[in-house]
Amino acid sequence: MTARQIQVLVIGGGYAGVMAANRLTSRDDLAVTVVNPRPHFVERIRLHQLVAGNDDAIVAYGEVLNTGVRLLVAGVERIDAAARRVTLSTGASLAYDYLVYAVGSTGAPPVSVPGAAQFAHSVSEWEHATRLTARLADVALSAPIVVVGGGLTGIETAAELAEAGRSVTLVSTVVGPSLSGPGRRSVTKRLRRLGVAIVEGVTVTAVGPDHVALSGGRHLASAVTVWAAGFGVPGLAAASGLTTDGMGRVVTDETYTSVDDDRIVAAGDAAAPARLPYRMSCQASLPMGVLAADTVLARIAGDPLVAATVPMSAQCISLGRRAGTLQLQRRDDTPVGVYIGGRAGALIKEQVCRWTVKWMAGEAAEPGSYRSMKGPARAAAPAEAIA
Repeated sequence: MTARQIQVLVIGGGYAGVMAANRLTSRDDLAVTVVNPRPHFVERIRLHQLVAGNDDAIVAYGEVLNTGVRLLVAGVERIDAAARRVTLSTGASLAYDYLVYAVGSTGAPPVSVPGAAQFAHSVSEWEHATRLTARLADVALSAPIVVVGGGLTGIETAAELAEAGRSVTLVSTVVGPSLSGPGRRSVTKRLRRLGVAIVEGVTVTAVGPDHVALSGGRHLASAVTVWAAGFGVPGLAAASGLTTDGMGRVVTDETYTSVDDDRIVAAGDAAAPARLPYRMSCQASLPMGVLAADTVLARIAGDPLVAATVPMSAQCISLGRRAGTLQLQRRDDTPVGVYIGGRAGALIKEQVCRWTVKWMAGEAAEPGSYRSMKGPARAAAPAEAIA
């Protein structure tokens, strides 16, 4: 009699989900399924390029996903942890022995700002970015564009659109709040050189079809408004009764195991290890996916679980195709006063984007080959072997 394969379900085919699925194929007694709403991998770190028209921001799963992984194109509506089953958007359901929660993050204009949900566009997901691309195609190159949000997404989007010849205004309370003083000055200098008008120290109080209203009563003309002020996570975990933090991320211990269920691990933007989530980034998501998969593999084998942190090292920011800024960070993700800018910064950012895909492809071709730096690790109690 053929032994029953252990069913491992990965919800989400982003950076963390792909890495987890690839690592899990290191055992041939596992049946690994990735459920993802799209048939292709989205390079989220290139979505600002998609809206500017210089990259499609997608990669075929055949390039980054192990051939032994089953890809199911669907959404997940609910997780029934007690029954170890998920309900799909198609109405079907899937049973699992272990579940990897890697749904990533999302972003949308807030309903709390009048007109934002109706008139502003997001660039946080592939569907959002493609709608924004279509909208930009309908307006003249000289039409005023307002980008709301001075974080990395807002900075990169503003720079990319300005370099493409758009008239861009960037509105934020602070531009580059996660950067050091020197890094911030480097970024703002490049933005201004590209022609981006920077309006700091204000918030957007309303969005109209042809303008944005700012705190203090000022109005800015805007043919297209791009909302890049923050990210959130899908509400699947909270709606399914799992313990989440205030943003909706799954709360786990430091082995990435859900505090509610040792058959569920979480990784990437939608995970909050020890309630101390990492900055939403592929830099954190790639190793988190591997570490979450290693926890599943250890539980199946009855090996000791290992708690590990992911040391952060830098923030890579593209400022159009010809310049960028690499902001160096401490291991706790706080910035130091050192950065690499200009063409060197652009080259580094492009290499990071390319190597991200190469790392996923490498793990797909040879599961277990990916190695990342880890923070202090401590051995947990041995897991009970589960056949």
